[in-house]
Amino acid sequence: MIRASLASVLLIASPALMAETSGSGLPVGHYPLPSDGDVIGEIRNVVATHEDTLIDIGHRFGLGVDEMQRANPDLSLWYPGEGAEVVLPMRHILPPGPREGLVVNLPEMRLYYYPPATSGETPIVETYPISVGRDGFATPVATTKTTVKVKDPHWSPPRSMREEAAARGEPPPAIVPPGPDNPLGRHAILLGIPSYLIHGTNRPEGVGMRASRGCIRMLPQDIESLYERVPSGTTVRLINEPFKAGWDGETLYVQSFPLLEESDGSFVPVINALDSLAKAFGDDQPPVDYGRVRQEVEHPKGQPIAVLREAEEEPLERQEPEEPAGLYEQILMASGLYQELEIALN
Repeated sequence: MIRASLASVLLIASPALMAETSGSGLPVGHYPLPSDGDVIGEIRNVVATHEDTLIDIGHRFGLGVDEMQRANPDLSLWYPGEGAEVVLPMRHILPPGPREGLVVNLPEMRLYYYPPATSGETPIVETYPISVGRDGFATPVATTKTTVKVKDPHWSPPRSMREEAAARGEPPPAIVPPGPDNPLGRHAILLGIPSYLIHGTNRPEGVGMRASRGCIRMLPQDIESLYERVPSGTTVRLINEPFKAGWDGETLYVQSFPLLEESDGSFVPVINALDSLAKAFGDDQPPVDYGRVRQEVEHPKGQPIAVLREAEEEPLERQEPEEPAGLYEQILMASGLYQELEIALN
């Protein structure tokens, strides 16, 4: 039964979030926290109206620009067309690590919040689309805490922006007051890392892509909801996990995202996938279709994909007759990435 804590979330959530609800009756992006599992949400479909853009639809269902485009590659971002069937990639594998505080997975461009629950309450998890730092202004990987919350913040353009604007003959003001021209929006949560914030935006159409100078941007209604409820001192983990693995019942899923452009050569996608799978396996080694894993590593779809192979099922990619002994050998044989592994080890 959904207890009082969930009802209080419904009351606090913004009207925009309440426009749609998840299958549990909670606002969009809010889910009961799995007690034994790693997957939340579901893939849904809606029909576009004449006025809809993919961005509009995404905002109604807590989805950002890039994930909507990946899920609907054959539809126009600005005019999907009346009657078009639109896929909503609303199923997520929870990020690895402690399920507490705020977790920002940079390649996924998604924030997870685990509100504290008292004894007898049903724990929930909330997830929101975000924008992160674009190439050259990467959001750092770190563990920090929220510090100060500011409503209607003033904004001081950073030095790099002032220099770029001056070079164009358009020097910006030293201070931008609160209002429609302020790129921080109406709410900001400062982090323990100097100059980095979680904040709103005056350009919500860009949420869900790499568009900031390092800060974490949210839709105005999303940051407002968090601003009211996230206490100062909340732990924030900024992580770089382009490949996630997790269980839903007896089914193992993987979820893969494009790498951050500035990832250096020491990051090998297949090794990252191996590590994620090994953590999900625990002491077991289930029959995984490593050809399917390879496809997700090389062509990330951003949606959870089942990768267990039934005993009678042929793998997507033909294996050698002799079954390799260990997990690392299996996935390397399926992926054909021997050269990449040799480079990583030398």
